[in-house]
Amino acid sequence: MLYRLAAPALFALDPERAHRLTIAGLKLAPVLPLPAPGPLATTVAGVAFANPVGLAAGFDKDAEVPDAAMGLGFGFVEVGSITPRPQAGNPKPRLFRLAADRAVINRMGFNNGGAEAAATRLAKRERRGVLGINVGANKDSADRIADYLNGIATFAPLADYLTVNVSSPNTPGLRDLQSEGELAALLSAIAGARTAETPPVFLKVAPDLAEGDHERIVRAALDNGIAGLIVSNTTVSRPHLRSVHAGEAGGLSGAPLRDLALDQLRRFRSVAGSELPLIGVGGIASAEDAWARIRAGASLVQLYSALVYEGPGLARTIVRGLERLMKRDGFVSIADAVGTE
Repeated sequence: MLYRLAAPALFALDPERAHRLTIAGLKLAPVLPLPAPGPLATTVAGVAFANPVGLAAGFDKDAEVPDAAMGLGFGFVEVGSITPRPQAGNPKPRLFRLAADRAVINRMGFNNGGAEAAATRLAKRERRGVLGINVGANKDSADRIADYLNGIATFAPLADYLTVNVSSPNTPGLRDLQSEGELAALLSAIAGARTAETPPVFLKVAPDLAEGDHERIVRAALDNGIAGLIVSNTTVSRPHLRSVHAGEAGGLSGAPLRDLALDQLRRFRSVAGSELPLIGVGGIASAEDAWARIRAGASLVQLYSALVYEGPGLARTIVRGLERLMKRDGFVSIADAVGTE
């Protein structure tokens, strides 16, 4: 209710400014208790989650407010993407609300203060809740594989899991790392650099894939010890949109991505079966959306854009709804429901 009252004022602001005000507000707000493990508690890749609903990367790019975000009811929070060196990102404006479509288009371009600054902040926090750290490559990097290895080495002591982001559409050439030869080289390098102290490494993939891509991505992930796939990032496709900003370049997220992301999750599940955990992202705005993703094969789900339209109480609302839906359908755990559609 409070958010719905405040939303018109926030929506009157430039989206990026409104986002920065949100981060500033979370910095000032008291940190709320973590959600307690309950009927939705689950373990994925050896990591115990109080519930399967996570905050996706992109909200807290610089790892400024992970603990405050966890206090909103999320079972885990993923920060980033963070690059080795600071970079300003793409020229503004670069973030657009598509309110009529309950969507967002962004072309941020991995704007962040760099790995050293983020690691310094995170080293000061008390370890609480499940923290994922999403690493990326600098736009002007001469060796992107080295950038990912740098990120993994820097953040391994600070993360419960790491995510390798090769699927942002806003860094030129980054998605080429999903091609067969480049992906194999990247994942092989990560496997070679991994130590006993390295937490699970997930791979975040794009929804804009061709026939055959799912099989080779799964094969490369399994061959190189990747702990799971995050399906999926934003899309460069444009379904029918009504908003004035529909033609803006960048990655589309929110409600119009839901069906595409769900279809991609099903495709990956059909290839990987239960061998490779999947995390479902894209267009999730309700408990029903999250439940559909779990039944289609996701062990965990993440959201971000829906918070713009539904407000900060959304995670708790989805958790309560999932408890109801799990009970309705006769499952005693989330793990039992995964892939049962």
